[in-house]
Amino acid sequence: MTNSNESLDSVLEKLGQLGKYQCFVVALFSIAVILHSAVHITFVFTSKDLNYRCQVPYCEKTPSEYNSSWLQNAIPIAKDRPAKCERFAHLNTSECNYLDFNRSKVEKCDNYVYETKEITIVQDFNLYCDDTLWQLTLIGTLNGLGQLFGLPIAGYVSDRHGRLTTLVWSMVLGGICGIIRSFTTTYVLFAVFEFLDSAFGAGAYTCGYILGVELVGPKRRVLTGVLICCAYALGEVLTGAIAWGVQSWRPFLQIICGSSLIIFLYNWIAPESIRWMLVKKKYDQAKQTLRKIAKVNGKHITERSLEDLCSLTDTTEKKYPISDLFQSWILVIRFVNCCFCWITCVFVFYGLTVNSVALSSNSYLDFILTSFVEIPGYAVAYILVEKAGRRIGISSTLILTSISCVGFIFIPSELYWLKLVTYLFGKFAITAAFSICYIITSEIFPTCLRHSLMASCSMFGRIGSVIAPQMPLLEQLWKPLPLTLFGIMAAISGVLSLYFPETTNIKLPDTIEEAEKIGKRQHTNLLER
Repeated sequence: MTNSNESLDSVLEKLGQLGKYQCFVVALFSIAVILHSAVHITFVFTSKDLNYRCQVPYCEKTPSEYNSSWLQNAIPIAKDRPAKCERFAHLNTSECNYLDFNRSKVEKCDNYVYETKEITIVQDFNLYCDDTLWQLTLIGTLNGLGQLFGLPIAGYVSDRHGRLTTLVWSMVLGGICGIIRSFTTTYVLFAVFEFLDSAFGAGAYTCGYILGVELVGPKRRVLTGVLICCAYALGEVLTGAIAWGVQSWRPFLQIICGSSLIIFLYNWIAPESIRWMLVKKKYDQAKQTLRKIAKVNGKHITERSLEDLCSLTDTTEKKYPISDLFQSWILVIRFVNCCFCWITCVFVFYGLTVNSVALSSNSYLDFILTSFVEIPGYAVAYILVEKAGRRIGISSTLILTSISCVGFIFIPSELYWLKLVTYLFGKFAITAAFSICYIITSEIFPTCLRHSLMASCSMFGRIGSVIAPQMPLLEQLWKPLPLTLFGIMAAISGVLSLYFPETTNIKLPDTIEEAEKIGKRQHTNLLER
């Protein structure tokens, strides 16, 4: 389109930047984002590893207690915790004293005693001991692979059949897969439906975000964007709260995934994207939506304005292949830098989320706090880009993330609250960096390539969400290794992000030549100073 965006913005300004109807629509799509976020992150709790120990015959009371006075006599103790899958050989006595066990002989066990009443796939699929830990972490990786596979398909369906249609069917099909997953009786079936759930739901967040932001006036888009981002964080908080209350993976999945089916009602109560309808020449539907906005907001819109809006729509917009990027090595380097920044942000963001359940004995509270801290992170990000600029904003937040992750390693474990605050600050900082990464990517490339390159960066970023769930495996090699990796990658990205051109208050480039000049103009200005 050449100027339909501008004319639609002017129409929305007249109808109210954020009137009653827009508030209703933003609330609708925020609910959709909350439910999508909740479904998307369920793997953290369904495939959570548990604290358990061997059951020791002759010694157990009824019911068995995880911590018992005789425990150190019967089971090897490491780091104040009993071994999960080993016990000392018993000497065929009815006692449980120190001398009743052969401490030089260790044997495996088949039955276990759990620290809590939680039920995850560990029990139902017999995923005990360290040699099956990879099967637990693989579930999170399959979730990331599902997104990687589903995003391009969701983009195609969204452009062809509409944003609302894609949102509804992504949520419904993902919810159905989640419900089926809750009834699976084998690990393989569970893993397959984890992948399908993630693949179907991959485009839900993007569609919900676009539908919410597009319908408000230009001056309220930043605020609306922040609200919808906060809705994603609230979805994670909701997941932690429900998991805390239920503590059994099958009903937990049924509640979360079953709730997402209500999005099917959006076919009748939520509007389709006006911009998409204009591009697809669905002028009658676009006019109907605009009339509805005017009526609910108490405004007036003339039929002449609606006709002018439709007549200004240019549906012959030229498509540019992504290969045009290679016309400019400046943009190629910028694109590579962007991809690395996306991988870092996604990797650290999801890595800190997944690792939060291992911070203390109350994994639910830690997860909720780690998710809730994203809300101020989103808010600060949008303030920071206006006050300090995009480049300084993302660099500073990435460096702060690095400092927090590395600092966490050196804080003694007995200072739990200091460790928790440091961890939460790291999540806060990476959330802000992730938000600014979105903004920078949407501004440093020319209009002819902006959408395709941003989608490509987002897809590369999914590499981070594929790797992040594997952090518990790395902890088996060296406990501080995950936080060390987070810190190193955040520091490298923090330095590399300084090479992005500053785009604050600069007209977005429409051509490759204009995009190249953004950085050159800044370099020239620096030399003149």
